[in-house]
Amino acid sequence: MKVFITGASGYVGGVVAGHLLAAGHEVAALARSDQAAERVQGLGAHAVRGDLADLGVLRDAAAGADAVVHAAIDFAEPDMRTIEEPALDTMLGALDGGRSFVYASTALVYPDTAGGPPREDGALDPASPQLFKQLGEQQVLGAHGVTATVLRASLVYGHAGSALLMAMIGAAKEHHAAPYTGEGTNQWSTIHVDDLARLYVMAIEKQVGGVFNASSRVQVGVRELSEAIAQLVDVSGDPLTPEVATQAFGPFLPILGREITLDPKRAEETFGWKPQEVGLLEDLTAGSYRAFAS
Repeated sequence: MKVFITGASGYVGGVVAGHLLAAGHEVAALARSDQAAERVQGLGAHAVRGDLADLGVLRDAAAGADAVVHAAIDFAEPDMRTIEEPALDTMLGALDGGRSFVYASTALVYPDTAGGPPREDGALDPASPQLFKQLGEQQVLGAHGVTATVLRASLVYGHAGSALLMAMIGAAKEHHAAPYTGEGTNQWSTIHVDDLARLYVMAIEKQVGGVFNASSRVQVGVRELSEAIAQLVDVSGDPLTPEVATQAFGPFLPILGREITLDPKRAEETFGWKPQEVGLLEDLTAGSYRAFAS
């Protein structure tokens, strides 16, 4: 299949592109800079120069594809919805005949899951720290003539990546403490980026639409995770004070206090998918994140 992907020069998108290529698909990847073009070409993909504001480029690339994966995201961009809405409209409008569109979403669209892992048709959080993802989901799922698939990922890790884990490692190094505050008893579901990428490939190849929680069945406590990070960078296992945590994480601080758990049953049963990679704590202590050890 011919697949057009946005975000392939980033963390998740790059791994997804690699898995698509390994599965024998032809991949064209949006690249907004020379550096991004070099990265996607290094993966073996064809670089399509442009960004999410280049609607003509998006239209042509999507029209020439059998499937589209939208994995581009900029967590530091406050106007992400303003950028993403016309980009999605353009790409979706260029597809017809039931061609696949896979949208990268997040467990953060759900409220705090302390009451148990939510179903895919459960209530969403109107105050989500990534509200634009909810709106993007609605836009994609409401498109006509498209097989629309939304994958809501839990905490993604592996290949020494993940924006949240990098922020936690950076905070631990800077403040010489474990990167959490409070009790840290809340749990997070986790998913290795290779396992997540395999689910993207399955979604495209099977052309099954709908919403799917993308997670392994392994959960970690935030305190346990933070203490593993502290051990990795050889700092105190004591938590951050609330004041320092606010300084270190800013508007993302509330995420540290959330219960973020997912049940992957629907994805498992629909695609025959089963995560198989090394667990997060093992990857931190003896795997890819050892590169950050002090």
